[in-house]
Amino acid sequence: MNTDTTVASPIYDVVVVGGGAAGLATIASLQKRQPDLSIALVEPASQHYYQPGWTLVGGGVFKQASTAKAMADLIPKNVSWFQHAAAGFSPQQNTLLLADNTQLGYRSLVVATGLKLDWQAIPGLQDALGTQGVTSNYQPGMAPYTWQLVQQLGRGTAIFTQPAMPIKCAGAPQKAMYLSCDHWLRQQQLSNINVEFCSAGAALFGVADYVPALQQYIAKYQIKLNLQTNLQAIDAASKTATFKHTLADGSTELQQKRFDMLHVTPPQVAPDVIRQSPLADSAGWVDVYPDTLQHKTFANVFALGDCSNTPNAKTAAAVRKQAPVVAENLLSLLACQKLRAVYDGYGSCPLTVERGKIVLAEFLYGGKVEPTFPKWLVDGTKPARLSWLLKENSCRRCIGTRC
Repeated sequence: MNTDTTVASPIYDVVVVGGGAAGLATIASLQKRQPDLSIALVEPASQHYYQPGWTLVGGGVFKQASTAKAMADLIPKNVSWFQHAAAGFSPQQNTLLLADNTQLGYRSLVVATGLKLDWQAIPGLQDALGTQGVTSNYQPGMAPYTWQLVQQLGRGTAIFTQPAMPIKCAGAPQKAMYLSCDHWLRQQQLSNINVEFCSAGAALFGVADYVPALQQYIAKYQIKLNLQTNLQAIDAASKTATFKHTLADGSTELQQKRFDMLHVTPPQVAPDVIRQSPLADSAGWVDVYPDTLQHKTFANVFALGDCSNTPNAKTAAAVRKQAPVVAENLLSLLACQKLRAVYDGYGSCPLTVERGKIVLAEFLYGGKVEPTFPKWLVDGTKPARLSWLLKENSCRRCIGTRC
């Protein structure tokens, strides 16, 4: 008896997997260049989140509801939307299997699944989230709890963590901390709060040009900086966190820290469906050329955003530069032409150091500083009011709110 329940669908010019910023930006860029393309979008979610706004929600600037929109309102009407998760990739056959057993065929594939927040990698974390002072702006819907904790904490210990790279928006753990400290300072409570930043990294920020300005705020807020200190476990009942600290000689020691508020940035990995597919490199990320964003083995596959193995910062600003590169190169491929568009690794991290000022970090592959604005207008290595206005207004346009 034939038990194969796979349902085949028409072959599309392009199948895009992922309806986040990367996937939707690529669709828009493709349609702008060639409106008659047949495009399918694979995205199970009914809501689209503007995640860069969550740090500001956790800092009391925006409301959580304003960062969500109905996915259906953002997908062009002439794009076929399959509201199921991808279940398996067969790039040798130019097909994709969905969770409902639908099989999609394609001439070209764009992978933009994002990454996976690995909450379970830290024992005790998943169950503790949202209780006992444990929070994370990375968890959908939890930024309001962050803001609640910030407002309620009048004295005690607040710890902010950052895991080993890669993570999306490497500055977000610090942004949450600086906005919290700014509030406590304005409320004249900071002197009663011990603030610690525990980062698995060996430096405060990956691009050295921006470190001096950040160090000034570490000093201003009297933050205890604990580098090479990685969160290992949480005991919510006793409000205790265990960290592994790497010493100068390479040896390690375990440290236990008690907290009243703990903001956790979870470890982050490639989604299971990517790691288990032929598209993945040895670390699980989609294996693409860093300049063309074309897959190294399967020429009609491209990837962008957080799921790829390109050595750039995983930010929405990177996606803004990557999407047109993918669109142009994909169309060149379909037209049997040479791929000419190049991504230079641009990424931007608006480091919110206080409410009203931002250190605007912009850089290319290799950490080369690449400012958008002339230095006389905005010096990205220093906190600036104009950078805050650019960030705030950008967020308001994206989320469509005036809260």
